[in-house]
Amino acid sequence: MLSLSVFFPAYNDAPSIGKLVDKTFEILGQRAADFEVIVVNDGSADETAAVLVNRQQRYGPAFRVITHQENRGYGAALRSGFRAARKDFVFYTDGDGQYDVGELPKLLDQMAPDVGLVNGYKLERRDPWRRIVIGNLYNRFARLVFRIRLRDIDCDFRLIRRSLLDEIALSSTSGTICVELVRKLELSDCRVVEVGVHHYPRLHGSSQFFDSARWRRRCISYCVYT
Repeated sequence: MLSLSVFFPAYNDAPSIGKLVDKTFEILGQRAADFEVIVVNDGSADETAAVLVNRQQRYGPAFRVITHQENRGYGAALRSGFRAARKDFVFYTDGDGQYDVGELPKLLDQMAPDVGLVNGYKLERRDPWRRIVIGNLYNRFARLVFRIRLRDIDCDFRLIRRSLLDEIALSSTSGTICVELVRKLELSDCRVVEVGVHHYPRLHGSSQFFDSARWRRRCISYCVYT
């Protein structure tokens, strides 16, 4: 009997988050005996909150919303999601719709008693060329500095054994949490498995990937972790 928490960090994702939640319930109804779906609304200024209220009325207690009154950052949203998860396994991906939650079964099929993390990797990155270049540099730098073996650190399509999350302490509030999370999971006694998943263009909103203040904080975090 699969016991699974699924959560999505969301920031101004009103056009995509409702459909993502709907599809998740459809998938989990077929694959999980015990599950919950959670959205962490990280201070959205659009109609995200209204969309989530609608889904709460539709799905009842199996759907929960964690609300940050102000935007705290990606790392803080993930940490809130991990803390809220109650089931034996935890899956998360972003609320912007660039990954297809319909591919979650591919990760579930790879989970085994000795596996702690099943991580997606992008079969083809569907982003503007500038983001692709910087993303590749970011991956290479993080793998070199932190000796991470995972091929695609910033592919946020992950299935994690919750007992491992209970053993590690995460501190980052920014996008560096992906490096921190993966590094600490790789240091555990459990195996890491990678699965290719599709990546889609962003259809709504704008990425914060090139926010200069966020990149400065990332650099500071790199110095701290090393």
